Amino acid sequence: MEENFDYTLRTDLALEAQEMNVKDEPGSSDGDGVEVHENEKNDIKITYVTVDEAGAERIGKKAGHYVTLESLAIRKQDHQLQVNLSKTLSGQLRKLMNECGIKEMDRGLIVGLGNANVTPDALGPLVTEEIYVTTHLFELHPETVSDGYRPVSAFTPGVMGVTGIETSDMVHGIIEQTKPDFVLVIDALASRSINRINATIQLSDTGIHPGSGVGNKRKEISRETYGIPVISIGVPTVVDAVTITSDAIDYVLKHFGREWREKDRPSNALSPAMNPFERKTLTAEDHPNEEQSKAVMGMFGQLEEAEKKQLIKEVLTPLGHNLMVTPKEVDSFIQDMAHVIAKGINGALHPGIEDGEAQSYFK
Repeated sequence: MEENFDYTLRTDLALEAQEMNVKDEPGSSDGDGVEVHENEKNDIKITYVTVDEAGAERIGKKAGHYVTLESLAIRKQDHQLQVNLSKTLSGQLRKLMNECGIKEMDRGLIVGLGNANVTPDALGPLVTEEIYVTTHLFELHPETVSDGYRPVSAFTPGVMGVTGIETSDMVHGIIEQTKPDFVLVIDALASRSINRINATIQLSDTGIHPGSGVGNKRKEISRETYGIPVISIGVPTVVDAVTITSDAIDYVLKHFGREWREKDRPSNALSPAMNPFERKTLTAEDHPNEEQSKAVMGMFGQLEEAEKKQLIKEVLTPLGHNLMVTPKEVDSFIQDMAHVIAKGINGALHPGIEDGEAQSYFK
């Protein structure tokens, strides 16, 4: 019998929740339940979004804290930048734990979501392999534990397509038996933008929905489900064809917009028509006006972002062409990202780990 098995059934990639559709200027509030702040340090951009109950109802996201670290450390395979990213993650995670009321010696449970046999979805399992697990030492050999360490357990539940068991139920069973004070969940995400693939680390205290990124409905893993704080760490590792197509069209429009704006600059006469080694950055300022967009893309160029994606989805999905795509360097990217996140978590949970010791574990 010929096997026709859907890849998505073997993964529980979550959908990133960081796209807030907030128009605020950094450092300001829209006065309706959403606050946004940004800063940058050591080539790492940090965005804080706080959503209260009023804001949650307005933008359709759960109330809570959302933190995004943006860096090209993984894509560039820059060792020093990866070390800086890990330290920054550690600091932001400690801050979020304080916001959740997690105390210094509270018992933690680390959950690595995903399928270790599917590379873009293997982030969670790879991270748990490098976590400093200490609960057994506190219980069996407390005299061997130095100051600055807390009880930490870790496990990887796998995915429902492999185990046949609801992931949230497995986590719930472990919580009932081991009684942790908080849960830290690591998962790979399906991105809403090409730019964020392996370039952001997203933290939140609102929990996570395994499988939401590939259309698999699963029970959420959150404070509401278990009654204890749940912090999620997610990294976008795949993007669907709808998003790629939509972003590509947007880049084409911005490219033409920039060409129209700069066509009369004298310096352009000295520039080659096509330089494959030139890395461009297209921004919202490059987007052409409505008349120019219509000239390039016709009626399609006048559609809003949501309308454009919905139309592309309606075309590709029935054809079976809304594929999930990941970079060809995914093996290296996932390994490096797992190192960065594991070291960041270890540093946040165990203040007794010295910086030099943590860095020594990097490749």
